Amino acid sequence: MARISTFDDWIDLLKDWQHDIGLDQDLIERYMPGYAFEAKYGELPTSEIYFGDFRGERRWEKIGEIPDQRMRDAVLNMIVYQGDTEFASNEQQRFLVNNAPSEYDLGALVRIMVEETRHGYQMCHLLVNHFGSEGKIEAQKMLERRAFGKKNRLLNAFNEDVTHWLDFFAYTNFMDRDGKFQLSMLSHSSFAPLAASMGPMLREEAFHMGTGITGLRRIAKAAVIPVEMQQKYYNKWISGSLDLFGTDHSGSAQWAYTWGIKGRVDEDKTGEAVDKEMLNERARGQFYDEIGKTIERVNEVNQSSTKFYLPDLRFNRKIGQFSGERYSVDGRRLTEAEWEAYAPSVLPTGADDAVLASYFKNPGWIAPKGSNSISQN
Repeated sequence: MARISTFDDWIDLLKDWQHDIGLDQDLIERYMPGYAFEAKYGELPTSEIYFGDFRGERRWEKIGEIPDQRMRDAVLNMIVYQGDTEFASNEQQRFLVNNAPSEYDLGALVRIMVEETRHGYQMCHLLVNHFGSEGKIEAQKMLERRAFGKKNRLLNAFNEDVTHWLDFFAYTNFMDRDGKFQLSMLSHSSFAPLAASMGPMLREEAFHMGTGITGLRRIAKAAVIPVEMQQKYYNKWISGSLDLFGTDHSGSAQWAYTWGIKGRVDEDKTGEAVDKEMLNERARGQFYDEIGKTIERVNEVNQSSTKFYLPDLRFNRKIGQFSGERYSVDGRRLTEAEWEAYAPSVLPTGADDAVLASYFKNPGWIAPKGSNSISQN
């Protein structure tokens, strides 16, 4: 395929990509009439870098102002990975436009897919307008990778299909909440155009997370699908989202902080001294605490005596200190043989998806939006 030379060329590729995943313009127009993709840049609270070795200096507005090639490469890499997840999430959810449980849910899905696409658009706008030929190549590759078929999205968690609406609500509550953490960390970036991109993205991300937690509460409220089966999809995406914070004692995270490229989630609020060797672990722990609170919110409307739970931090991990080690949801160490027998009881299987298909035939499997004061936040 010929390489793009302008952002307009990239837009043509975007239209092809939208068609490939089923997000055609007529569907967008139906639920978001008049919507047009655009790059959005918010105001920054300060023009100064406020952490790392360049603290007190002016944020870099242009890539040429970044003082070292390694730092420029690190910024490019951050943008590429962020953008790749945005397009991948749409590809993962592509089946759902055909079987929404209600008109409201289809509209929410279309909005989420459109806004995730805009987030990818935003990252490619940065690449094409700031990183020259290399940025254009990376922006084009962003639309050539696929979470299905080739399954060559950059992070493995984004190559897994979201096969039904229970899966989707768990995904948007846990994976999109991880996205909020990642965007918050980038909002402190020393590269001003990247930092300024984060505010509008975070505001849109709030709706995605709200859709997730509200959906999980609606399913729990309906009390049709057994809690144990619902929990399997929690476990799937909780463990996957924990992996997205990266390796423990990460050298790349330390350099990103030293250079002011990516801060802590609460960098502008915390007075806590930084421990650069524990950056990923700190963010992962904060995320773990937050998702525990969302599970408490689901239990508020849970009609069953069986309660939802937060699985152990070490459960089903594929990245980090516990990668490849076998732990139960309550933290017991397991042998490989024990894990093989145990995993189908706590993680989704093909048989579970088949059983769920029968539940989905009953319109009452999910409570209507707004029933009994189930609010979205």
